[in-house]
Amino acid sequence: MKPEALMHKIESGAFDTTFHLMYGTAPGIIADQRKRYLDAIRAFSAHYPQRQDVALFSAPGRTEIGGNHTDHQHGCVLAAAVNLDVIAVVAFHQDGIIRLQSKGYPADTVALSDLAPHPEEQGTSAAIIRGMAAHFAALGCTIGGFDAYTTSDVLSGSGLSSSAAFEVLLGTILDQHYNRGKAGAVSIAKAAQRAENVYFGKASGLMDQMVSAVGGFVGIDFGDPEQPKIENHIFNFDQAGYTLCITDTKGSHADLTPDYSAVPQEMGQVAQFFGKSVLRDVEEDAFLEALPRLREHCSDRAILRAAHFFAENKRAIAESQALSQGDMPEFLRLVQASGDSSDSLLQNLYSVRKPEQQALGLGIWRSKQLLQGKGAVRVHGGGFAGTIQAFVPLALTERYIQEMNRLFGNGSCQTLRIRPMGGVSVTE
Repeated sequence: MKPEALMHKIESGAFDTTFHLMYGTAPGIIADQRKRYLDAIRAFSAHYPQRQDVALFSAPGRTEIGGNHTDHQHGCVLAAAVNLDVIAVVAFHQDGIIRLQSKGYPADTVALSDLAPHPEEQGTSAAIIRGMAAHFAALGCTIGGFDAYTTSDVLSGSGLSSSAAFEVLLGTILDQHYNRGKAGAVSIAKAAQRAENVYFGKASGLMDQMVSAVGGFVGIDFGDPEQPKIENHIFNFDQAGYTLCITDTKGSHADLTPDYSAVPQEMGQVAQFFGKSVLRDVEEDAFLEALPRLREHCSDRAILRAAHFFAENKRAIAESQALSQGDMPEFLRLVQASGDSSDSLLQNLYSVRKPEQQALGLGIWRSKQLLQGKGAVRVHGGGFAGTIQAFVPLALTERYIQEMNRLFGNGSCQTLRIRPMGGVSVTE
């Protein structure tokens, strides 16, 4: 569709129903999204004026509800896609090149004739683009060139996984246009994880990418990571009397890769003691019996992190069950227990190399004061810096948001809603 025609359809309300599903029904949300998409199309046309046939794509960020650092040990998680996303205006061509301009960043150009990892690209979006194309090709899927302009309201470092949303967006573009959706959400998520691990150079589990690709509120069992078990949930926190709030504590993620990487590495050391590659394959009773000998094999912190895994894996399952039964008090108790375990056992509220920077702990402490024993609050995502998650009673929500914004800056605290779909072609 020509850019002008697509803009006219947006302005006339042709996509309003889709926007309601993706972004909710809060006052002004449709007007905001219309403007956002129109601005993106104008920016695309400014960068690629020769392209006159465009399409729209979107992939959501995610919020982790339960299962903090369990996915990389083939454990269970509870998570949901959210109403913050990365969108792309795309024009396809046969140039054999992917050109991508992200708002506020330098442009990337990746030749599809060269899909080997480039070590000098590690940590860049070009690495992700190349990695996604390479893994799609390895799946036997068709790949092809396109020009794209992207913009995101999943802020980098927000704990809502902007990188996974970007990866899933690329996978959705390749899958929907060149493969008519043949690869599907699970394969897109696996390709995204491999691109991040191998090409981008960051160790990660599969949760972020899987939730962004699948969408909705999902419990995922990674016992068999090649065929994860996915259970969809339907739950409305507003109807239950709570607001889901995410607060960006503004801590820097710079130089935190060693902290993130140490978590799976140390859990893996414990698993290796038992001749296993991941903790999911280790019996908890055997772990407890072997504690004295384990201390000769690995650090005390590794043992504590393994202890977190065993309890957190069971909690994620119990949280799913509590939601299915509509048992909000039990759900909140489990969420708070998860947060406390991340603090005391997993130890991912701050970097040991930057002990003076403890914004996550500060935010959690102040949140507990504000919540007065109601709701729950925990670290959100990988930890060490970034965001906290709180389930706030509706009567306390306004006060909670005001105080978090006062503490960490205006706009730091956001309310989220669950998005029912993952990566999608908006125009098809």
